[in-house]
Amino acid sequence: MLSLVPKTWLAVAAIVLAIAGLADSVYLTVHHYTAEPVPCSLIEGCEMVLTSQYAEVQGIPLALIGAVGYFIAFSLALLTLYGYRLWPLFGIQAAVMAIVSGILIYIQASLIGAFCQFCLISAATSVLLFLVFVLSILLRKNSPSLETEV
Repeated sequence: MLSLVPKTWLAVAAIVLAIAGLADSVYLTVHHYTAEPVPCSLIEGCEMVLTSQYAEVQGIPLALIGAVGYFIAFSLALLTLYGYRLWPLFGIQAAVMAIVSGILIYIQASLIGAFCQFCLISAATSVLLFLVFVLSILLRKNSPSLETEV
């Protein structure tokens, strides 16, 4: 059985993406708790999305849940970089985040009828994290000798 240890640059890419997603989510979380409007410069609809009934789950802002998810992804990628064999868990985390992002984009498009540029950035970051994991699998299949490189 092949071990899913990524090349170093894939783990570093995952770390950078997770930090970007974490920053975006923390930014939205702060704006949620301060009730300060989020400046949307590219598209209209941030406030519609961020104040909708879908912006919270049991009183917890989705942005905070996203921040926790990005922190977990960051931690798993960083620990993988330091030799811990947690890349499969990173893949599961990235897949869950990409699926949830897809659902949230659907909610924005179909139920709210508006988009938030920061939410779209978060969704793109989640999908990119998953693609980094998929790329690590594809590279592994083409070069099993990468197994020892971290």
